[in-house]
Amino acid sequence: MLQSAHPPIAGPDRSARQRPIVLVGLMGVGKSTVGRRLAGRLRLSFVDADTAIEEAAGMTVAEIFERFGEPYFRDGERRVIARLMDGRPKVIATGGGAFINDDTRALILAEATAVWLHAHPDVLAERVGRRDTRPLLRGRNPRQVLAELATIRNPIYAEAHIHITSNKSPHETTVNAILTAIGLDRAPDTAGDVAGA
Repeated sequence: MLQSAHPPIAGPDRSARQRPIVLVGLMGVGKSTVGRRLAGRLRLSFVDADTAIEEAAGMTVAEIFERFGEPYFRDGERRVIARLMDGRPKVIATGGGAFINDDTRALILAEATAVWLHAHPDVLAERVGRRDTRPLLRGRNPRQVLAELATIRNPIYAEAHIHITSNKSPHETTVNAILTAIGLDRAPDTAGDVAGA
């Protein structure tokens, strides 16, 4: 379940614990659900970047893709994530393509703790097949698209500070793995350290 590319955030450098936690990974891996639960455990605010983009644009992600195309969406996504990276501790769930943008990735790696949630494309296809709201999957085979995206994106996601496997286990298992990886597995006892309370 847990694979950490870098050592857990621990020790006397509490400034590292004051950084935003940014969840990255393919669509359907559970970034939003896990992010909400993680934020609750840490007593931090939670922001879903896709929701923030929709609020800023006044339309859904699918509508943005349909009306303006993916490059336009990615530019707006980059700007919204840059705005969310305000130095305050919080949990941010990003869209599947956000971390692929060089500028966004550099910002997240420099200013936050990046957590890559990954799962096998079969697991992801099962999850995303429940709703038809994913622009990159419309009219296509979800398993095939996700396998192709994994091949392209996983090496980039692997640049994240922390790697967590999210399979068919309960979301709480993934949350606990993240807390262990960042050295806060006793949350909420240590939440004051994270939130600066």
